Amino acid sequence: MIELFPATSDQRALLDAQKIVAAQACTEDRFDEIKTISGVDQAFFGDKVISGIVTLDYATMEERDHVYAIVAAEFSYIPTFLAFREGKAIVSAYRKLAKKPELLMIDGCGINHPRFAGLATHIGVALDIPTIGVAKNILCGRPKHLVPEGAGEFCLLHYNNRDIGWVLRSKEGCKPIIVAPGHRVSMKSSIEIVRHCLRGYKLPEPTRLAHIYVNAVKRMADVV
Repeated sequence: MIELFPATSDQRALLDAQKIVAAQACTEDRFDEIKTISGVDQAFFGDKVISGIVTLDYATMEERDHVYAIVAAEFSYIPTFLAFREGKAIVSAYRKLAKKPELLMIDGCGINHPRFAGLATHIGVALDIPTIGVAKNILCGRPKHLVPEGAGEFCLLHYNNRDIGWVLRSKEGCKPIIVAPGHRVSMKSSIEIVRHCLRGYKLPEPTRLAHIYVNAVKRMADVV
């Protein structure tokens, strides 16, 4: 855990941590039957990072639990190094869950990252849990084909001679979202799980509800 979240902001140390994450990341299915799934999203106020986690019943998408953690923001925002800014808050919130889900769906990249070590992959490796990343924009790579227009349709995202995720048209009339394995989840399962969680919105329910929840916490924190 310590070496994956260095105390220093020295870029060499951060790159070394990402190399470890990428080397340990698993893109094979290594998870139990999914009974519950949690969505994760972050918000910021002042010099604090809020991580919100909402746990849902996988079959019905009904909410079962929610927790949050607020920690000091130790790093400024630097593209491709998001895990070092948001990761400790996610770990803190995850540890508060009374019952751990079978899988975390995180607002951010998985292996669809220039060094194959996005936020979802970093958290998955650090905690050794199954994770999927759901991002709103392409960080690296290009779609292999034209992005489908129909809701629920998808195509592969390719980078550096490797398939790194999916471009998913989650809702007609909206920009596609990017889906990728984080850790202990295969390419095939990552898209199947996210499509299962779509309920007519652009974002899948776990990260959509986590976004709503963490921003409600932020409003409460601002008032306090």
